[in-house]
Amino acid sequence: MLLALLAALLPLLAATALTAPAASAREKAVPTATLTEVTGFGTNPSNLRMYLYVPESVTPNPAVVVAVHWCTGSGPDMYNGTEYDTLADRYGFIVLYPSVTRSSKCFDVSSPQALRRDGGSDPVGIKSMIDWVTRTYDADKSRVFATGISSGAMMTNVLLGDYPDVFAAGAAFSGVPFGCFATTDGSEWNSACSGGTVTRTPAQWGDLVRGAYPGYTGPRPRMQIWHGTEDDALRYPNFGEQIKQWTNVQGVSQTPAASDTPQPGWNRTRYGGTGDRVPVEAISLQGVGHNLYAQGMASRVLTFFGLDRSGPAPQPQPGACRVKATVNAWNTGLTASVTITNTGTTAVNGWKLGFTLPAGQTVTGGWGATYAPSTGAVTATNVSYNGSVAPGASVSIGYQANHGGNSAAPAAFTLNGTACAAG
Repeated sequence: MLLALLAALLPLLAATALTAPAASAREKAVPTATLTEVTGFGTNPSNLRMYLYVPESVTPNPAVVVAVHWCTGSGPDMYNGTEYDTLADRYGFIVLYPSVTRSSKCFDVSSPQALRRDGGSDPVGIKSMIDWVTRTYDADKSRVFATGISSGAMMTNVLLGDYPDVFAAGAAFSGVPFGCFATTDGSEWNSACSGGTVTRTPAQWGDLVRGAYPGYTGPRPRMQIWHGTEDDALRYPNFGEQIKQWTNVQGVSQTPAASDTPQPGWNRTRYGGTGDRVPVEAISLQGVGHNLYAQGMASRVLTFFGLDRSGPAPQPQPGACRVKATVNAWNTGLTASVTITNTGTTAVNGWKLGFTLPAGQTVTGGWGATYAPSTGAVTATNVSYNGSVAPGASVSIGYQANHGGNSAAPAAFTLNGTACAAG
């Protein structure tokens, strides 16, 4: 009888052993369509926090975009201040938002540990986050990308240098070359680099990247570089130095293979090719300062990454949405009234309105939506009673703001990641 009982139990035990890992992995999965913090993701020497956005429409073997915040920011700030989540809803990739806990809220792009593969500090923690995502969601390891703003742009350069076998491409908004911020005295800040006075030959810059992972001979990630000519935090010469570095790393000429002006004031150069997914692409914004990121730029990032399915991201039909904004201003304050009209043929169920505040303006309150962050690229998210907008219907929202002399209304708006007509 005992032998018969064991014979009956063995198949059950074997089936349990085979299915347990899959069940365990599934238990780790986060809720969809909401920003969720993940803990216990792996080695994390600098105590970073991990936030994840998984769309309801996540694809099998999804791509992963690592979106890295600016100094004083956080992962949730990057989520609220950019449209990668709404683009993930459209294209099915996963967005990972690392978040700094040190007092400066800046990423470590200067220590010797950060500037070598598996050396420690922030890059190791971010690599652990990526490993967690690829295990849990069976993500496509050949389609992992990084993008960042300011400190996050510098970290994008560092990640692509430390882990060329992990990342397929990166996009850096207002950053500096890999190794430019290097220090040995424990300081997080390098004034020479931020001031644009650190210059090297292309080969010297390239050697810094190659030295982060000695002996690596595989393919290198492609790089997209954005910089404003009037950047007063990370000066404009850093734009040219990044071009030197990544063209050398890619082994392509510093002479552009193509150049154009995709928007007024934008000068785009492409190196090593002429298409949307060249080895290096650089966009210089004339007269623009450090806070250059604006709604709509993420779609161009996805085109460079190749995550918009086939070439440029789909454009909205003419008149799919229309936004009218009026401002009532006084000495140092203003109120803005914003009317959003759905001029498309289908209802909008849940919306996020993206716009960039003119320099010097800070939102202090609002109605009809929640607003975050309070400056720069702002996202207004519907509240419970106005999330559905029928075809031909409108919704009115507004906000209060302080200003430093410029009381103008925002110049452009996007609704759920697509551009709206004005007026």
